[in-house]
Amino acid sequence: MSLKRISSPEYNVDFALAYATDDNFTGRAIYRKAACWLHEDAAVALTRAIKLAAELDLKFLVFDAYRPVEAQWKLWDYKPDPDFLADPRRGSPHSRGVAIDLTLTRFDGTPLEMGTKFDDFSERAYHNCQNLAPEIRRNRYLLLGLMASAGWDHYLNEWWHYQLYNPRRYPLLWDSAASTGMMLEK
Repeated sequence: MSLKRISSPEYNVDFALAYATDDNFTGRAIYRKAACWLHEDAAVALTRAIKLAAELDLKFLVFDAYRPVEAQWKLWDYKPDPDFLADPRRGSPHSRGVAIDLTLTRFDGTPLEMGTKFDDFSERAYHNCQNLAPEIRRNRYLLLGLMASAGWDHYLNEWWHYQLYNPRRYPLLWDSAASTGMMLEK
């Protein structure tokens, strides 16, 4: 299976790859390097979403995409919460290269208000959380509409998570098989 590197300027997106830094829910870097990879099918769908967002003078800020199986285990070992993390024994769409975590920004890089940070493990992170200001719900619905129009499915518990439909048709990829070199040395 082939993963495609998502980088600028080929893809007009910005990056804040959380698991390549200590600024994530584990408090430590999971990836050795900040790199964004997607399966070729997901890269095509991302391109469609980028074009749709640009028509509204918006861009995407990517938090995570392909996540090696090893990384999924590290996240699961830290917080085994099936409401917000895929059990690595079943496999995550991220570990198949067909999921992306992102938000919308204006072209100047200012993020639209979404009501929570990325990787907020509370009900406030749910797409349909009614306990949020109308503008925040509007921004979430805008993100959902753009991604759905570009061919992405969503996960109800995380406003930032999108994946291709039927992700299990894609194989799980360990870092060594994907040849991305993303994982930290032991």
